Amino acid sequence: MVPDATTPDSEFYRIRRLPPYVFAEVNALKAAARARGEDVIDFGMGNPDLPTPKHIVEKLVETVADPKSHRYSISRGIPGLRRALTAYYQRRFGVELDPEREAIVTLGSKEGLANLAQAITAPGDVILCPNPSYPIHAFGFTIAGASVRSVPLVSGGDLMASLEQAHRHAVPSPSALILNFPSNPTARVVDRAFYEEVVAFARKHGIYILSDLAYAEIYFEGEPPPSILEIPGAKEVAVEFTSLSKTYSMAGWRMGFAAGNPKLISALTRVKSYLDYGAFTPIQVAATAALNGPQDCIELHRQTYRHRRDVLVESFGRAGWTIPSPPATMFAWAPIPEGYSHLGSVGFAKLLLQEAQVAVAPGLGFGEHGDDHVRIALVENEQRIRQAARNLKRLFESGKGREPALTRAGDEDGDRTGGHPAS
Repeated sequence: MVPDATTPDSEFYRIRRLPPYVFAEVNALKAAARARGEDVIDFGMGNPDLPTPKHIVEKLVETVADPKSHRYSISRGIPGLRRALTAYYQRRFGVELDPEREAIVTLGSKEGLANLAQAITAPGDVILCPNPSYPIHAFGFTIAGASVRSVPLVSGGDLMASLEQAHRHAVPSPSALILNFPSNPTARVVDRAFYEEVVAFARKHGIYILSDLAYAEIYFEGEPPPSILEIPGAKEVAVEFTSLSKTYSMAGWRMGFAAGNPKLISALTRVKSYLDYGAFTPIQVAATAALNGPQDCIELHRQTYRHRRDVLVESFGRAGWTIPSPPATMFAWAPIPEGYSHLGSVGFAKLLLQEAQVAVAPGLGFGEHGDDHVRIALVENEQRIRQAARNLKRLFESGKGREPALTRAGDEDGDRTGGHPAS
C-alpha cells in the first residue's frame, strides 16, 4: 500500500527511535510570547551574539567576489584549511597531525559526529555516552541504529568508575565511547590524567573514542583544556571534533573538523564523499584566515564570557537562585532552586518563560540525569542579565509555582502549613 499524506511518520524506523523533542514545547511558548510583543530574555540556545572578527569576514567577502569560488568545493576540505587545522593542533596542544590522513573538514562538528556514527555503526552496536550530554552525541548513534548506554555524569561523580561499570554490564561489548570536555551542558572539565586513564581503558577493551572539544578556547580558570590527542597512543583509538562556532563566533558558518585516528577519518571521508561537496569554498578560505590569522579575538571573547558568567552568578544569586560558577564553556548548569524541583526542568523552564520572560534550556533535553537542572547560555549582555535577575526575583518573591510548604510535624490537626514560601 502506498502511504498517503496522512500516514504518521512513526512508520519510519529511524524516526521511531527518536523521542519527542524536549525543547519543542518551551520553544513554542517562547515564539508565542514574542508574537505577543513580550521581551523575552533568551538564554536558551548557545547561539553566540558576539560578531565574527572583522578580518575573517573581510576574507570571506574578498573570496566570494571571485566567480571561481562558486564552484563545487572539496568534501574533505580544501588543503590549506586542513593544514591550518594541523598547525593549530601543533601550537595549541603540541600534537602532530597528517593533514592528508588524520584531518577532515566537516559542516560543523554536529554533522561530523552524526556522519561518523553512520560510518562506523551497525544496528545493535552498543555505545557509551555520558548523560547528560549534547543531544547529537547520543542521538547520532541512535539514528544509526545503535543502542546507547548512558553513563551518569553527575556532579562529583567518578566518571571512570561509571565507565568501567557500564562496560561490564553491556551486551554486546561497547564499540565506541563519546566524550565532551569542557562539557555541554554541565561545563565540567577534565585534565590530562583523566584522558590517560580513558585512553588506556579504550585500548584495553578495543573501544573507539569520539571526543568533542568544541569549547577548547572558552575557559576561565586553571590550565587550558587539553586535547585527548596529547596522550601517547590516543590516535590508535580516538578521533576529536572541534569547531569554529564558539571560538570565533562563527556558528552560522557551519565549520568544524575531525582529527586523529586515520581509520576513523577515512571512514568519515568516504561517507561524506557520497553526501556533500564540502562547505562553500569562501567559507573554508575565511576559516583558514581564522586559524592562521591574529588570535587576540579569542581572548576578547573569553573575557566577555567570563564577565557575563560573573554577572549572572552574582545577580541571580542575589535574586535567590544559587548557581555554581562554570569553569569553562559559554553555559551555566543551574540546579533547579529549592521549592521548584517538583516541576522538573521542563515545567520550571515554562514557569520562567511565562512568569519572568526568561528562556532557558530544560536539562531533560540533555538526558534524564539532567532533569534537575536547566542550562543557561551566556548569550545576553550584562544589562539583559541583570534585568533577567530582577524578573526572577519578582517571581521567586511571588511564590508562583513554588511547592506548597509541607505540613509541620507535630501539628495536632495535621493540616496547617507554613505561612510563607519556603526559602
